[in-house]
Amino acid sequence: MKALLNSSELSVFFEQLSLTLHSGISSLEGISIMLEDSDNGEGQDILQTIYTHLEETGCLYESLKISGVFPDYAVNMMELGEKTGRMDEVSSALSEYYERENSISSAIRGAVTYPLVMLGMMLVVILVLILKVMPVFEQVFEQLGLSMTGFSALILNMGKAMNSYSVVFLILLALIAGCILYFTKSSKGRRQILTFLQNSKLTGKISEKIACSRFAGSMSIALQSGMDTEESMEMLFRLTEQPKMRDKIQIARDKLLHGEDFPEAFAASGIFTGLYRKMVTIGYRTGSMDQVMDRIARQYEEEIDTEIQRVIGLIEPTMVAVLSIIVGLILLSVMLPLTGIMAGIG
Repeated sequence: MKALLNSSELSVFFEQLSLTLHSGISSLEGISIMLEDSDNGEGQDILQTIYTHLEETGCLYESLKISGVFPDYAVNMMELGEKTGRMDEVSSALSEYYERENSISSAIRGAVTYPLVMLGMMLVVILVLILKVMPVFEQVFEQLGLSMTGFSALILNMGKAMNSYSVVFLILLALIAGCILYFTKSSKGRRQILTFLQNSKLTGKISEKIACSRFAGSMSIALQSGMDTEESMEMLFRLTEQPKMRDKIQIARDKLLHGEDFPEAFAASGIFTGLYRKMVTIGYRTGSMDQVMDRIARQYEEEIDTEIQRVIGLIEPTMVAVLSIIVGLILLSVMLPLTGIMAGIG
């Protein structure tokens, strides 16, 4: 099974497609131009598959689906755009949507990478102390006719155990790597991670804002492509992965089915609160919901950046403090007894 294109690749593809369609060039000619400009490799193979199928059927969204590298959301939006004659607008909106998704993903990767690097450095420092430094201190104690006790003995024995059972620790590392792959690659694992992040006090706000940003961006494109609010909500319910957001969308759908108008159903669902909820009501009444949703998505993106920086600001000093305390405790557990011995000798 082919891997889906990432947000950056999707943004570039739909931007190029939008430019050709806005210029009055047909989708077939546009794909042909993109194919001519592409380098040899997987990208060219994907474009060739799209071009071949498009030349046979004249249907762009089916060609994208056949390629197997476009997400269902993009294919569904292009289908609507093709059926309503608004492919250029939908392509442009999809380019902006995936550019925003790439920006959010980059911010999250940056936020995660720094703590992981620090955590790795912490583990390396601690392992060097346990496996290399502590045995040296043990030899010093033996030369003085003494042995380590208490916390220092515990740390030393831990290092000896790690040396003796290194195979076990390698197996544990392999299991941890497998868990990471499961939670990042499988759909079930991603849902579990989303649930955890959503319920965490540290990342709950970020997860909620990301879900709101994606909802607003998706809603904007759906409305621009010609769907009404009910159809948009139904499609977003199918495509949304975050459990809490799905529940909120379902509440709105149920109320719409029971005859409530969209602003009331939307307000009751709790998808947005405060100013954003009022903006949706105004947008619905003035017929500018697509523009309002796009503006809300952009605003949420700024809030996500701010929230990520806040979390990093909390994590960084905490990890430095933890590393300092652990290293300090290990060294003090050895140095204090040695200092006492030296003072006694003196």
